[in-house]
Amino acid sequence: MMRFPGITEELHTIRDWLRFAVSRFEESSIFFGHGTDNAYDEAVWLILSALHLPHDTLENFLDSRLLPPERTRLKELIRRRITDRTPTAYLVNEAWLKGFKFYVDERVIVPRSFIAELLEDGLNPWIEYPEMIESAADICTGSGCLGVLLANAFPNAQVDVVDISPDALAVANINIRNYGLEDQINAIQSDMFSKLEGKTYDLIISNPPYVDGPSMELLPQEYRNEPQIALGSGDAGLDHTHTLLSEAKKHLNDNGLLVVEIGHNRDVLLEAYPHLPFTWLEVDSGNEFVFLLTKEQLP
Repeated sequence: MMRFPGITEELHTIRDWLRFAVSRFEESSIFFGHGTDNAYDEAVWLILSALHLPHDTLENFLDSRLLPPERTRLKELIRRRITDRTPTAYLVNEAWLKGFKFYVDERVIVPRSFIAELLEDGLNPWIEYPEMIESAADICTGSGCLGVLLANAFPNAQVDVVDISPDALAVANINIRNYGLEDQINAIQSDMFSKLEGKTYDLIISNPPYVDGPSMELLPQEYRNEPQIALGSGDAGLDHTHTLLSEAKKHLNDNGLLVVEIGHNRDVLLEAYPHLPFTWLEVDSGNEFVFLLTKEQLP
């Protein structure tokens, strides 16, 4: 087990620890993909968050000397990141999505979603007047991050965030409270739509589990340290999407919209539903990851 015996005694400043962390990350086989894509950004995030320093003030603190308890904490966090492959988000209990900070721990997957990008402009042009959205739901909410972004994008909407996991909803409620949205967002424990009988919405979004069976077998350890129930969705990665497509219509108001993220499953989805008129929404990474259907277009 990696303990860095004696090495870290010579590390006194943030600059020292940053250099050390980057070197250790580079020489290890850790996987980046929970908010960063390189060793330097990962090290900056871990160190500044662990020291409770703003992420945009690194230059101001580079030569600050650390206290002994701070050095001990950093050594342990770097060790866990490398040895246990624990995502940094879990180590520092925070993740960021489009400028919003969320509490996270091992009860939820680390927030990441193309839908967050689409909510920045309120799903324009498909929703012309955000103030007209009075009800919305986030199915498979996990940490509640997309529910918070829904509430921000559509301030007149009552938002239900739905998840099968009571542990995930406990984390979602932390984020709801942190943003003071208790009166606007309601967390519901439900297996998809099973406990939503009689509820209808102007907008339903979902970033459901969508990793297919073969890909689940190949996931890096960092992803295996996340709740697997929130990742896998059958052999083809579409089990949850099938449920959304078969049940969403009765939970949408007239002219309501369904927006679903499917990862890299576009081809297999089109093969399964050759007659559905999917609208593929453009995000920075392309136009094959998120689809939109109106209530009237759903089967």
